[in-house]
Amino acid sequence: MSRIGKLPISIPDKVKVNLTGCTLSVQGPKGALSQEINPLVSVEISGNTVVIKRSSDEKTVRALHGLYRALVQNMVVGVTQGYEKALEVIGVGYKAIMKGRDVEVSVGFSSPRLFKCPENVKVACEGTNKIRISGCDKKLVGQVAANIRKIRPPEPYKGKGIKYADEYIKRKVGKATA
Repeated sequence: MSRIGKLPISIPDKVKVNLTGCTLSVQGPKGALSQEINPLVSVEISGNTVVIKRSSDEKTVRALHGLYRALVQNMVVGVTQGYEKALEVIGVGYKAIMKGRDVEVSVGFSSPRLFKCPENVKVACEGTNKIRISGCDKKLVGQVAANIRKIRPPEPYKGKGIKYADEYIKRKVGKATA
């Protein structure tokens, strides 16, 4: 039995979970999410718990068992608490500002880069060097943060660029001291 897959998911009071065919939908105060469920895995909703069960003991089915349990748990946490990622813009003259719903990032290129934000994600700039991304979909929040960071990843010599707030950048020694 999968250690993660066998754990039941408790549903808070404000959350509604529906299973229609192979689609599981979760609604809560922060939003609504839905996920297609593989037919090799079954979902049982009883009272205020959701239990994921697998059809056989094959390796791929065991992997799907833990995967879908984690995805459903992330959906329940997302619609109740939400997810958040923080980015920092480091460098002289580097800055990020909001242009409507989009983020304009000036990070040493000849012209600023405009990042278009998806509808389900809130992006806020705190000052000129902090970007906060929040939403109910964990995957989408992480992907938006990764796409913004990809505009100018931090370089290892001075640490200039866009980095996660909790990221550690391993620094390299320049050639002058080598």
